[in-house]
Amino acid sequence: MLQLSKALINRPILSLRTGSEIGTTTNLIINPNNLKIEGFYCQDKFDKKSSKVLLYQDIRDLLPQGFVVNDHEALTDTKELVRLEDIIKLKFSLIGKPVITVSKDKVGKVNDFATEIETMYIQKIYASQALLKNLSSGSLSIDRSQITEITNTRIIINDLIQPASARVPATA
Repeated sequence: MLQLSKALINRPILSLRTGSEIGTTTNLIINPNNLKIEGFYCQDKFDKKSSKVLLYQDIRDLLPQGFVVNDHEALTDTKELVRLEDIIKLKFSLIGKPVITVSKDKVGKVNDFATEIETMYIQKIYASQALLKNLSSGSLSIDRSQITEITNTRIIINDLIQPASARVPATA
């Protein structure tokens, strides 16, 4: 099942052991190498001083009420996550990144994305186009298979297929 990014942020984190809320997700940790959500920054309900992370593998279930974990131990200090240290330092975010084609045509900026909940891989990104283009065609849905490169400053996708009316006829 796909979920939009806005549905993953500001969600309660619920403990199976106590049956109560133990925190709230505040932001995503995205691995730009494979477009996978590795975890969530979260606000611990009991320790508001330090930054905590909820790793995706510690989530037992996703309910309409929030993310379900075993207990409070699922929330980890960022300093303890050695494997994710480089990804955390990147502070990578998809929202607002410019999207361009391989042939350098500007497509727009990422305004949302959809994630497959079972695997936490981002499957689609949604790019809003410039105001003039947006009046006629709306936003674009880009599948992860169309992405050729992701940098810290932009996302490069395969060239878009032009509508038949926009194509220039070949001359003999």
